[in-house]
Amino acid sequence: LWKSESGGVKWEPIFDDQKAASIGDVTVDPSNPDIIWVGTGEGNPRNSQSAGFGIYKSIDGGKNWSFKGLGETRNIHRVLINPKNSDEVYVGAQGAAWGESEHRGVYKTTDGGNSWKKILYIDKKTGIGELIMDPKNPDKLIANMWEFRRWPWFFKSGGSSSGMHITFDGGKTWSKRTHEDGLPKGDVGRMGIAIAPSNSKLIYALIESKKNALYKSIDGGFKWKKVSDKNIGGRPFYYAEIYVDPVNENRIYNLHTYVTVSNDGGKTFESLMTAYGANGVHPDHHAFWGHPTNPNFIIEGNDGGLNISYDRGNTWRFVENLPVAQFYHINYDMDWPYNVYGGMQDNGSWRGPAYVWRAGGIRNSYWEELFFGDGFDVVPHPGNSRFGYAMSQQGNVGRYDLITGHTQLIKPVHPKGEYLRFNWNAAIAQDPFNDDAIYYGSQYVHYSSDQGNNWKIISPDLTTNDTTKQKQHESGGLTFDATGAENYTTILSIEPSPLDKNIIWVGTDDGNVQLTTDRGKTWQNLSNKIYGSPKGGWVPQIVASQFDPSSAVVVMNNYRQNDWAPYIFKTTNFGKSWKKLADEKDVWGYVLSYVQDPLEPNLQFIGTEYGLYVSVDGAKSWSKWTHGFPTVSTMDLKIHPREHDLIIGTFGRAAYILDDIRPLREIASSNQNLLNQKLYFFETPTAVLSINRQATGTRFEANAIFSGENRRRGAMLTFVFNSDSKKEKSSKNKEKVKMEVLNSNGQVIRTINHDVEAGINRVYWDLRRKGVRSPNTPKPIKTNTREPGGPTVLPGLYTIKLSHGKVIETRNVNVINDPRVGINNKNLVNLQPIYDRQMEITLSITSVMDRIREAKNVVSSVDKLLDLKNNKSHKELQKNGKVITDSLKSLEELIVNKKGLQGIVRSPNILSGKVGAINRYLYNNLSGPNQSHTYLLDYAEEET
Repeated sequence: LWKSESGGVKWEPIFDDQKAASIGDVTVDPSNPDIIWVGTGEGNPRNSQSAGFGIYKSIDGGKNWSFKGLGETRNIHRVLINPKNSDEVYVGAQGAAWGESEHRGVYKTTDGGNSWKKILYIDKKTGIGELIMDPKNPDKLIANMWEFRRWPWFFKSGGSSSGMHITFDGGKTWSKRTHEDGLPKGDVGRMGIAIAPSNSKLIYALIESKKNALYKSIDGGFKWKKVSDKNIGGRPFYYAEIYVDPVNENRIYNLHTYVTVSNDGGKTFESLMTAYGANGVHPDHHAFWGHPTNPNFIIEGNDGGLNISYDRGNTWRFVENLPVAQFYHINYDMDWPYNVYGGMQDNGSWRGPAYVWRAGGIRNSYWEELFFGDGFDVVPHPGNSRFGYAMSQQGNVGRYDLITGHTQLIKPVHPKGEYLRFNWNAAIAQDPFNDDAIYYGSQYVHYSSDQGNNWKIISPDLTTNDTTKQKQHESGGLTFDATGAENYTTILSIEPSPLDKNIIWVGTDDGNVQLTTDRGKTWQNLSNKIYGSPKGGWVPQIVASQFDPSSAVVVMNNYRQNDWAPYIFKTTNFGKSWKKLADEKDVWGYVLSYVQDPLEPNLQFIGTEYGLYVSVDGAKSWSKWTHGFPTVSTMDLKIHPREHDLIIGTFGRAAYILDDIRPLREIASSNQNLLNQKLYFFETPTAVLSINRQATGTRFEANAIFSGENRRRGAMLTFVFNSDSKKEKSSKNKEKVKMEVLNSNGQVIRTINHDVEAGINRVYWDLRRKGVRSPNTPKPIKTNTREPGGPTVLPGLYTIKLSHGKVIETRNVNVINDPRVGINNKNLVNLQPIYDRQMEITLSITSVMDRIREAKNVVSSVDKLLDLKNNKSHKELQKNGKVITDSLKSLEELIVNKKGLQGIVRSPNILSGKVGAINRYLYNNLSGPNQSHTYLLDYAEEET
């Protein structure tokens, strides 16, 4: 949930620490904008639907939230507030898509959410498709009760329980509209319903039936008439929303693959905006808002994000600073800086930098699309990141060339023409022992040793091959929807062992866990040995151990069969026996992902539907990670082997990186004992003397451009601090830890005092040795002022000493040159005497300036004392004082700019200007000393 107080220019997340992240509806109280209701759980139940947990209320504009119940409803599609009574709220609960449940229907509270009453309920398979309130009469509501059901292998929309229901008394009584009132005869499905704000007697309804069509009532919903069945959209389960212009009752907006608009009361529709090309707006539209009095101001949301129009939809502004990407998988390469890869729901496959050696943050423009369609896993070539493999739905997989943009389809074909079943999110894996070889999954495991040009099948059908669950071409119910999303009895995960090329683990969408130890010649189905696993469970990940070839962890989830428990199992004996790593007491939400640290086996991470969990004791206990990371569907986890970062792909909040998890590694290896030490200094990562460039595009980005948090330049220093002081936490005088940097000769070259807090602290050394104060800067009054930074240090090994009182901790940090550039270290070494000479000159000038300021202060103080005496004999002394002050001022103006000057002042002949010129010539110099350095230094020394 995001909030903008700038008309959509700048956005802030305001719901990150709640139980669930998926939002079904958000409603602002029309009589008090500080009151906000949020119903969680996605209201368009496709195969990738994310689950919510109940309804939440804020009374302070989203700063704080209260959970108001209805957690078992899973998906709340509508929240309506009585504009005349803030305590009266209606909730339209769609309910769980994956099974029958009594927790669905229309709920009502009259006490602000403290208690709820179910006021409309049909049966366990029928929930809300739409719920609207008459803008002129809050006691009148119209509900579409929708019978629907999703299975892992099939979807059905519509049935005899579906229908339209109207109440005129706030839900005390309801009446159902049928074909006798003009609605379609027979089974119906989902409906989109809208009342014209300017004429509440006029109601439109988009109705799924044997023939989907738009209907209209002109008497407030009693009688209905079919208007049109042309160009009205074809996927009601996924989009079924219509909206009426606030002042023109004949103008209707219809959201589906495209936004279409009618200006004749629904008789005809035409596209509102371009979907493709330079000015295109992303297709697949799900959300819409129109200003209640200004029809020109509309906002719409789609599979690609948010768009705003101020001219009734003629032109649109895409909101590019909302990071809401839905990643299925995440991956990385070994470039400098390294890149993150992943495929997004309906937004293709992408690559972008983990951090940048540029000014500012990580912009959207730094990301490159690799492959279009619904994006899934991306596998960069291990030996050359220019090339790699990316996927889209229906098992399509291509090889891409990052530089040219060329892509080539390499999807396997069965040698005898057999139909290959590929999951919506098919399995792909890199062979750890051959850079040019990959695995791919249908019902078989396919192997290519030549980058996908040719394939061979190395397994039998590893699924249950249940033919009763292979009727995806019939999926949809009243409206067919055979997109490949329900493809079943397929392979979901392939995991070759990194330790033994003969071992391959495979997981399927119908509950099988298969293992070969002879490179595919024979296979074992281990499913029956995983005690406590759900029958037919989804196996999205298997993670082979990097310590023991007989060990692996299997991630399962079973929410697609209405089982919301977490399932994750480990074997240490090739699947003969299994142990559960976490259950409902340990983590919240079904499990989606897992990773184990490659160096410290006790450090492990789990991603669930509701967040990230960490264990530092070998999975004996788990803690939710909340620092800087929201409650969100955590789909995939990777650990970068060189930089030891945790890379996280989320479904709804894009990608996150936890920089350098080595402190967690040490905590895990020490049995957490080091957390109790007064001061403990963790291992430091390599620090890079990166050459930073300006951001691409505009230098001045203002607020509307996304700028992801960038890794700070310098040496990252992480330590534990536990105070024995009795100072209050609110004290302004924070405790400090002294940081000293020592070179290879043991000389202290930099000293900084850092404010610290109890717990784990992270600070940075900017890779500079001690500098000197500028002559423009007066001598500080306080003695604990931060030491100025000087020249950048040379590459090499440095010692960092942290101290607090008598407690001292040291670590070494390795500083290296930018690995992208061939830098001659001899040039850098030869520059050091130049830097030293420049600082000596600066120090000399600054010392003179300090004495001038001290003398002026003395004269000024004496002058004030003489004024107090008011003695005529003192006037002569004051005149002499003015002479001295004028002389000091003249001298001062030879060094720094004259005070009180207006406008742009350039004074190249003053000493501080000459010293500044030296600095500019030395900045970023990689080629060593030159004539300019010598000349400038000589000029400055002559006048010092």
